[in-house]
Amino acid sequence: MLVIACPGQGSQTPGFLRPWLELPGFEDRLSWLSVVAGIDLVKHGTESDADTIRDTAVAQPLIVASGLVSLLALFPHPAEAFRQIAAGAGHSVGEITAATGAGVLTAEQAMVFVRERGRAMAEASAVTATGMTAVLGGDPDEVAAALAKHGLTAANANGAGQTVAAGTLEQLAALKDVPPAKARLMPLQVAGAFHTEHMRPAVDVLSGYARAITTHDPRTRLLSNADGHVVHDGREVLRRLVSQVSNPVRWDLCMEAMRDLGVTGFIEIPPAGALTGLVKRSLPDVETLALKTPDDLDKAKEMVARHGQSSGLSQSPTWRLVVAPLKGIVHFTALDAGASVGDGDTIATVATLRDTFDVVAPHGGRVVEWLVEDGDPVSPGQPIVRLHPQEVPA
Repeated sequence: MLVIACPGQGSQTPGFLRPWLELPGFEDRLSWLSVVAGIDLVKHGTESDADTIRDTAVAQPLIVASGLVSLLALFPHPAEAFRQIAAGAGHSVGEITAATGAGVLTAEQAMVFVRERGRAMAEASAVTATGMTAVLGGDPDEVAAALAKHGLTAANANGAGQTVAAGTLEQLAALKDVPPAKARLMPLQVAGAFHTEHMRPAVDVLSGYARAITTHDPRTRLLSNADGHVVHDGREVLRRLVSQVSNPVRWDLCMEAMRDLGVTGFIEIPPAGALTGLVKRSLPDVETLALKTPDDLDKAKEMVARHGQSSGLSQSPTWRLVVAPLKGIVHFTALDAGASVGDGDTIATVATLRDTFDVVAPHGGRVVEWLVEDGDPVSPGQPIVRLHPQEVPA
């Protein structure tokens, strides 16, 4: 079972796209996305220095475009990819790449969205001098207490003993002066306190744009940064892409979902490396590959051949499948075959050891058949009911 992962901001390095331009068609596609983004992504990916590509308004379109074009190098025929990829995931801005690869957005929609996301977050960052620092190691409770003491937010819970603190530069300096015991601090090359309330103005901007964007449901499982849940409603994916700008990234929960899925292979697309390291430490039995240069493509394709397994979500376009958001025990509401379901209706619950979560039908329809039994264990993204996509009276 294969996961394709898309990295976030801070993963870019000067010249990381230079070897990729040797691939036929790569520069042409990147040039087209440059037109949509309104910046020269070819230059930024090959010539610009570290300070230039650290700029949020540059870094975010560059990372998403790089991921989208490199995906076409790995999967020249995207429709075939859905028969091989069991799940997709992205870290922070990488969620836009993952959502686009799954068919929720077009490449052009993604580039406009990330262009405006980068601009809005850069403007929000300019209001107050803020930043982010990775906290590596230390006792989790002591790390949490230290962040709370200085008014910092755990903006990224990355797992493998890594938390990213975000806040004002003064708050980060205070943390540096008195770090948690046995923890190492590493300032990140980002230009703001992303995934905190400092980004609220950017959420307001993106919410307005999102109302004009048409989406499609993902054609494979998508793991959400918000909680690690599988999301299979395009409108909900877009809503989460907007809200994640000011909310913490829970990559640790995404990795838990990968474990629950039984993932055996993990490929990180360019600019690759950071997420692969986290998965190696948290999921040591999973085979990993950081796709850094075209020299890695043959190994990546060989991994796809060995680990590829369809999510099963793209095979029945005539029907709507409602899937389990996470691992647990499913319990039905009183809906028999033939019953009508409205948009947003709760049709089942999934109970875990800690909580119970509603399973909501993203689209109205008629219950054709339940694909599991009441009380069955389910895995993340497992189809549980099939709906006929008809209009349901309000």
